[in-house]
Amino acid sequence: MILEALGSAVLGLVLAWAAAHRLSHRLPNHPLVYSTGVAGALCGDFVTHSALGTGSVLPSVLGAVIVSAASLSLLLRPARGRMRRSATA
Repeated sequence: MILEALGSAVLGLVLAWAAAHRLSHRLPNHPLVYSTGVAGALCGDFVTHSALGTGSVLPSVLGAVIVSAASLSLLLRPARGRMRRSATA
């Protein structure tokens, strides 16, 4: 269980690093991005481990990656210059 949580946290950190590296202009400060990635991965691992029980490492890690990516996507800001107003508004 400890190794599974540690592996999920590392995957969340790697996912957050990739997002911060690739989308740095659309994300807030880096410590918030890294902590959100790790916290999302740990929450996702906990939820899927609780739902599926012991012995299911791969689905738990997959759930951790999915929740971490969803948490990181909530931090994204719209790209500048791409927002257009509707003609009817």
